[in-house]
Parts: sequence; structure tokens; C-alpha cells
Amino acid sequence: MRGALRFLFGRTMFGALFLLLQILFLLTAFDWLKEYMVYLFGGSAALSVAVLVYIISDEENSSIKLSWVVPILVIPVFGTLFYLFLKLQPGTWLINRRIGELQEETAPLLLQDPETEASYNRLHAGGGNLVRYMNRYGKYPIYSGTKARYFPLGDDFYPALLSELQKAEAFIFMEYFIVERGVMWDSILAVLEEKARAGVEVRFMYDGMCSLMLLPYSYPQELEKKGIRCKMFSPIKPALSSHQNNRDHRKICVIDGHTAFTGGVNLADEYINRRPRFGHWKDTAVMLKGPAAQSFTMMFLQLWGVTEKEKEDYSRFLYPGEMPLPDEAPAPGFVMPYADSPLDGENVGEQVYLDILGHARRYVHIMTPYLILDDITLAALKYAAKRGVETVIIMPHIPDKLYAYLLARSYYEELLKAGVRIFEYTPGFVHAKMFVCDDEEAVVGTINLDFRSLYLHFECAAYFCQSPVVPEVERDMQETLLKCEEITLAACRSYPFVKRFAGKALRLFAPLM
Repeated sequence: MRGALRFLFGRTMFGALFLLLQILFLLTAFDWLKEYMVYLFGGSAALSVAVLVYIISDEENSSIKLSWVVPILVIPVFGTLFYLFLKLQPGTWLINRRIGELQEETAPLLLQDPETEASYNRLHAGGGNLVRYMNRYGKYPIYSGTKARYFPLGDDFYPALLSELQKAEAFIFMEYFIVERGVMWDSILAVLEEKARAGVEVRFMYDGMCSLMLLPYSYPQELEKKGIRCKMFSPIKPALSSHQNNRDHRKICVIDGHTAFTGGVNLADEYINRRPRFGHWKDTAVMLKGPAAQSFTMMFLQLWGVTEKEKEDYSRFLYPGEMPLPDEAPAPGFVMPYADSPLDGENVGEQVYLDILGHARRYVHIMTPYLILDDITLAALKYAAKRGVETVIIMPHIPDKLYAYLLARSYYEELLKAGVRIFEYTPGFVHAKMFVCDDEEAVVGTINLDFRSLYLHFECAAYFCQSPVVPEVERDMQETLLKCEEITLAACRSYPFVKRFAGKALRLFAPLM
């Protein structure tokens, strides 16, 4: 009863009511305008046409354009005004400008080593194009001399993260999408408190969506009292705004500038199978030790600095140089950490996936929790399969979001006809986001195959080439396939008609979800 009262009279409910009032105000204004439509018809029609011309000629993805064109054609005045209302707000371009300033500050610390690039080009014919693209547009270099460890489950990642946190001597940076109190977070927080008391600089940032249901709005202040610098990224506010759709979906931990973690695992108990929600939770992560950790340090500081007024002294957080690597052995292969911003017009995460699909020769194997595709990625998957590349996708069998699962299934038949093989993980939910190709390349990170990850969220990942991580990812893929059910065309066609229709209908609005 007490929990229900807290919900009814809490910040989340008041925020939802305030948003509802704003929507009602817009609808009322629209209804009021209808009375004057005779007088305003010419002006509103001209405005709608101008907006449609702008949308169609814009560089944005065609699927996103369609999601705006339909409401503007069906309800011209309201659709046009709603589009302008969201697009003309200053919040988005102000954040993007600030991130651009921070990228310029960190650029001298993310320069490409020419010898490393030349070595990569010699070993991976044609792959140098990806590195050149990333240097110019992603602003992140490729590294050699970095050890990597792959974790096939959050259960494996968790003790390794705790162990590395306990070794911290100078600083700890952590940035996560979801944080929920429980076994995992409570034990991590205990280590962070201990390290803060010992003089280690601890900074923690999490996405503002957590304030809706998982953490109190004042949680950053609670951590500050424990000696941990903390902030929410883009706190949820009860106001219609486009920039609040751009969430921080990244998962980053950096320790002393030489060790970094990323992957799909958030800081909540379902990610380590301590609290089952959708059956067994299949997730993955990687740990880097070496110079490539510096890219993750700069990623963190760039987003942390968006709301900071004082200039950061980046020299305090650089990779410390020569350090003993595990087993004292040389680190083979190459690692390229990278981030993706939804505000700069450059879809880095999608381009890396498309590059892999485009030059794969034997196979591309993929795990993703969501499959909500734009025309470009859909065509690339189909073309890879049509030219004889074994293209395999593992999806969840027990979904966390029904609408996302119905949307995903709306692509199944089209992909299967092209030769793509689709499997569902029968024990539960796949949250891993990874590609592996031809025993040469792999990507492990936070980037799903859906519009939110590819176009709307702040994301990150690590690209590996000729690294021991690549066969480990492929081995995990093969072991996971043994626990999967293959989806056939017959199964697709026998799926209930209502659900098939719902999935296809949802595709109209998928880019806006």
C-alpha cells in the first residue's frame, strides 16, 4: 500500500500528468484552430508543404522521414505543428555544440598512430577504409598492444569488474544506462565507497531514465555524500522535448586509464541472472587492458563535460604508458573503441555494421535483442546472404518488450526468403549486441540493431581485428546456437495473423518509438 501511494504521489506520476496536460493543450489548440480552418487553410497548407519538402530533401534516413510524412498528410495542421515543436527546440543543438567543443579538446589525445594503421592495413586488406572513416568521422583511432578478455555472460563479467575496481589507485569512471539497487549494484557501490575514502577519484554517471522507476531523483546527492562524484545524464523532466529522446545507452567503466570495460551488461541483478525476469539472460562484455582504454576515458569525459563549466585537466587521466600486461605476453591484433552520438548526423555504429556486412566473404554472425531495421541495413543483410555469405541472427525467444518483438518478427519472412538464417534463444532473453565475421573481425558493445541505438541513443562499442577475442566470440555464438530454435518460413506463416498485422502496422512508427 505504501509503495502504491509513493507511486501515485511521486515525481513520476506528477511528471506523467504534466506531460499529459501538455499533450491535451496541443490537442485543444488544434481543435480551436479547426474553427478558423477556412481562414487558415491556405497558410497551414503552405506550411505543411514547406515542411514536407524539407523532410523529403533532408539527409535523414528514409524510414524516419516516412514516419513524419504520414502524420503530416493525415492530420496536416497538428502533424506539422508537432514536428516543428520538436525540431525547433534549442536543447538538442546546444548539447551537440557542447559535445563538439569537448571533442576538439580531446582530439589531440585521440590521434591515430601511423605505424599501427600501416600494420593494420598490411594484415587486413581493405579494412583500412574503416579505420580512415573512423579517424575522420568517428574521431577514434585503432590500437595495437591492448589485451582483451571476452565475457560470454554477465555472470562472468561481474566478478572480473569487482576485482578490477578493487585494484584502482588513481581514478574510476563509470557510465551506465540502467542502475538498480540489488546484489550487483550494492556490492559495486561498497567498493566505490571504499575507494573514495582511500583517495581514489570516483565519478559515476547514469541515464536519467533511471529516475522514473529505479532510483530516487536525489540519488546523485546520496552518492556525493559518500565521496562519489555523480550525475544523471539528461534528467527526465515533465516537458515535451526532442532531446529527452536521446538517452545515454552506453556502458563504460575505466580504471586508472589502463583498464576499460564495455558491452551490454547494465548494473542490475537480471544482467547477472540473480533475478530472473525473462528466463535466462544472455549478455556479453569485454575488458581491455592497454592503450585502447584511453578512448573509453575520453568518451566518458566528453559526455561528463556537457554540464561542466570548468575546463577538464585531461592529462591526469591519460594511459600511464608501459605497464605489465596479463601473462607478460604481447597483445596480438587490433582494437578500436568508438562512440556514436545521435546529434552529429553521422551514424557511426550503423556504418561499422554495414562495413562488416559489405566485405564479409564467408560468414557474418549476429546477436541482438531487437531487430527494427531501416532500409539500408535490411538491404545489406539480404545482400550478404544472397551473395553466399552465411548470415545468421540470434534473437530472444522470451522478449522483454512485446511491441519490439512483434516489430522484429515483421522482418523475419523477408530476411528468410533472402537466405538469412534466424534463431531464437529458447532459454530466455538475448541482450548481447555483437557481430563476428570470417574469423577476422568482431564487435562487442551497446549498439542494438534498432532505430533507437542506431539513430537516437549515445552508444559505444569495441571493434576487434585479428584479436584472440574474435574466435572467442564465434565460439560463444556456436555454443549459443545449440540452445536456439531455428525460425522457418513455415513458422512465420503460421504465426497468428493479428500479431503479424500488428508488427507490420508498427513499422510505420518504428523510427519514432
